[in-house]
Formats: sequence, C-alpha cells, structure tokens
Amino acid sequence: MISIVGVTVGTAALIVVLSVFNGFDGVIKSMYNAFDPDLKITPSQGKVFSLDSIPQINEIKNHPAIFDMAEILEENALLKYGDQQYVATVKGVSDNFTKISGVDTMVIAGDFILKHNNQSYAIVGQGVAIFLSLNINFIDPLIVYVPKRTSQFSINPEQAFNRKPILASGVFGIQQEFDAKYIIVPLEFARTVFDYKNEISALEIKIKPGNNIQNVQNDLIQFVGSGFEVKDRYQQHEMFYKIMKSEKWSIFLILTFILIIASFNIIGSLTMLIIDKKDDISILRALGANLNTIRKIFLTEGWMISIVGAIVGLILGWVICWLQIKFEFVKLQGSGSFIIDAYPVKIIWKDFVAVFTTVVVIGFIAAWYPVRYITRRYVLSEMEKI
Repeated sequence: MISIVGVTVGTAALIVVLSVFNGFDGVIKSMYNAFDPDLKITPSQGKVFSLDSIPQINEIKNHPAIFDMAEILEENALLKYGDQQYVATVKGVSDNFTKISGVDTMVIAGDFILKHNNQSYAIVGQGVAIFLSLNINFIDPLIVYVPKRTSQFSINPEQAFNRKPILASGVFGIQQEFDAKYIIVPLEFARTVFDYKNEISALEIKIKPGNNIQNVQNDLIQFVGSGFEVKDRYQQHEMFYKIMKSEKWSIFLILTFILIIASFNIIGSLTMLIIDKKDDISILRALGANLNTIRKIFLTEGWMISIVGAIVGLILGWVICWLQIKFEFVKLQGSGSFIIDAYPVKIIWKDFVAVFTTVVVIGFIAAWYPVRYITRRYVLSEMEKI
C-alpha cells in the first residue's frame, strides 16, 4: 500500500502540474490571439511593400478559406503627451482591422474608435498610457514625432521630424509585451506621419473557421513567392512558444525523476517480499515451478503496484483538476491584479497517455531489478540446497 500511495501521489502530481501548464499556455495564447492574426505576410527584405508587388494579390483576396485581411503599417515613433515622452510602435491599420483582430474586445478604458467624422483617433496600450500619464479627455492630443525619411541635414531639429497630433479614444489591455509597445491608429494617419503613399509593412489575414491554417499558409507561400514570408501565430512568436513548451517538458522530467525516486518503494517492497517468501518459493520449486515462473509471479505483482498506482493517480489528478476548473479553490496571489483570479487548468488526454506510459515503464523497471537480481542472490542458493 505504501508503494501504491507513492506511485499514486507522483502520478497525480504529474497530471495536476501538466494541466496547470496547459491552462497557462491557453491563457497566454488567447491573449496573443487577440492581437496576432492567423497568418501574416511580411517582406523578406526591407520594411515595407505595396500590394502591386504581389502579382497574385487577387488570388489571395479571393481565396475561399480567407475571411478577411487588413493592411498594416508599423513604425517606431516618439510620443509626447504633456511633459511626458515615450518611444512606442505606431501601428496603422485599415478600416476592417476589427474583423481580423480581437483588440476591440480588450479595451479597458474609453471606446475602440479609430475614425469619426473624418477625425483620426488612437487606441493606446495600457503600458504606454501609464508611462505617458494619459487621460482620455478628447482635449489634450497625443503628439507623434517621426524622423522624415527624405529630410536633409538641418540646424533646426524640428525640420527633421514629422509632427502630427492625434486624440486618444481608448486604452487596450492584452499582455505586457503589447500594452507597453503599441498604439493603434488609422492607416491613413500612419502613412501621412511616416511619409508613405500606398506602402504597407504587413498583411494580416483571418482564416474562416473549419479550414486548415497550414494548408492555407502553403497556398499563400506559392502565391507570394520568395520575396515574402507567410507566418502563422506560432512562427510570429516562435521563440516564446518554444520556451513555453520546453518549460512544460522540463517540469515533466523533474517530476518523472521524483517519481523514479518514489519507485524505490517498489524495489524495497519486492525485495522484502522475496526474502519473506523464500519457503513458499521452495515449495513452488518442489512442485515443478521453474525460476522464470517464480520470477513472473513477483514481476506481475510489482507491475500491478505501478498500474494500480497509475490508475488511481490519474483519477485523483483528474478530480483535482476538475474541482479547480469548477470551483477555482486555489487562487493566485495578489488576486485582482491579474487577468485571471485562480490557477487556470486545461485537461488534455495526451498528457494522461504520456503519464500512464511513463509510470508503467518506470514501475516495470523498478520491479524487474529486484526480481532479476534478488531472486538470484537469495532464492537460487536455497533451491540449490534443496
């Protein structure tokens, strides 16, 4: 029973920790998905391009799997509000931006308004707004300063910059990486302040539900050619997702190592059992049982310990995860300052398969060692005497 409890606790811990990692992974991906498009087309070289440089742009627009696509122009700029200054990325977006992005659902102050009565407005990230001490009062404008692309050297520094005011209509809060970096403005405003005519820096594309993004990505790669890159959400933040995945499996390996240590209970239990049952083994031997048959008896018992512990641990882990999903009884420290109040949990059946397989394999090895060597040392000698 002690051995079974050890395996059960280790198995349940693996399931709970992996499910919590899955939950955090889902929360972070949902935040990124609110800002990142399904697919993004960018130039392989340079910062901007025009739609005319893509020969098959009409095929892209008419692709049956594409719901909509928005034109994007991004560039860094100096923002000034009152006496505060901050360098941020100004993201100019076309009018259909809300159809391919969920930023409009992440507004925490004001409203998502980019244009009204031919007046341009900005949606500012929460981090940017904090640095600038920004108030949404439609009175004090946000001044955008950008170096002129075609400016000549001048003694007067103001002549080297484009300067354009814009009122803030809202503040969005998604994730610190976005909140402290971006402000969103109409595409026409961005082109004016950046000295561009019809250039854009990216095409952001939303795929219709039910379509395979990888297949659509392959089609677009054929359309745009080698001069452009087509990235999905994973590739847009490839390093970040790799780190998250490596963290999850690092924890899995650490807990597996702890489970291996707990499996020493199986080795100890079987060792004592074999020594205790020497007389019974001698009787079985006298009745005609060979060494392999006797070993299979103890090996089966050791394997049953790991299987029973694994099954009970999986059930216990599932119950704990279900209770956390249903009742959220384990809260995050400093609740109220995060976008979630409790530890997120997401149950994935593949984790159950991986954990069960790992536990059974460890249990088999833990049982095989004492059965293979202890029987030879303590039992075989008794058989030879008989």
